Amino acid sequence: MPENDMMKTEVFMKFEEKSVKYTVGPASDLAEGEALKVEASDSGASEDIAIFHAEDGSFYALQDECTHEVASLSEGWIEGCEVECPIHASRFNLKTGKVLCLPAYVDARTYHVEVVDGMLELTF
Repeated sequence: MPENDMMKTEVFMKFEEKSVKYTVGPASDLAEGEALKVEASDSGASEDIAIFHAEDGSFYALQDECTHEVASLSEGWIEGCEVECPIHASRFNLKTGKVLCLPAYVDARTYHVEVVDGMLELTF
């Protein structure tokens, strides 16, 4: 059989990502316009995660550490669907993690958070 007629076999490996669900606590404990930090040591996540109860009534979750400096976004100011870092005033979109102004220029990681039977459930 000529070399160009030989069959080629490609092997694909599929890696399934495993997600972890962590129950944070009652959603009613986090008032609108407030945030809380979920410690990595408690949840088993690779980093601390901030959960925000935005003024639109929805819950959002981002990495807690600002991408510009070491500062806790859960200690920042929430306005609408944005959080402002308490150190240098960088702002992040709570829905997308997108950085909205300098000095930060790297987007924040987002995490899935939902209310299940009245409890905040974080998936990472």
